[in-house]
Amino acid sequence: MAIPIPEPYGSELQRRRRSFGDPLASAIPTHITLLPPTEVGDGDLDAIENYLRLIATAEHPFRILLRGTGTFRPVSPVVFVAVAEGIAGCERVQRQVLAGPLSRELDFPYHPHVTVAHHLPEEAMDRAFKELAGYEAEFEVWGFSLYEHGDDGVWRPRRDFVFDGGGPGDGAVRNVII
Repeated sequence: MAIPIPEPYGSELQRRRRSFGDPLASAIPTHITLLPPTEVGDGDLDAIENYLRLIATAEHPFRILLRGTGTFRPVSPVVFVAVAEGIAGCERVQRQVLAGPLSRELDFPYHPHVTVAHHLPEEAMDRAFKELAGYEAEFEVWGFSLYEHGDDGVWRPRRDFVFDGGGPGDGAVRNVII
């Protein structure tokens, strides 16, 4: 479950992630996580999607400003582009997602961010941190996406959930085909 980063920023950050040598760059679309990968049964998907639709219907678009870099090192080997504005909107949606059928304990406290380097040698992590320190992008969050993690390790969008008509289309949940 994640907020996809729109174009041109999504592709730009994915390209930069690849340039740091991150093998996950091509498998994971650029995003702000709302819920880490969570295993669910096929029989649970209808209830989950209905619940997520309710969240999206009640939410409104909000602005995100990405600015600069941060890291979770030494606790976790991650370098990220920081969410400078829009944290409260991300936290609000994330709390709602965890309040329903996807409720679970998280390994770490929620901290919205965009990963640009993960589990790489220290030199590559340092390079990502320095090279994107001046990065800035601003966009409106139109909703969030439910992804499926394929057997090949690739994240694929299963369904988008649009906030109160604030995104692409007419506000109805739509299937995504890539």
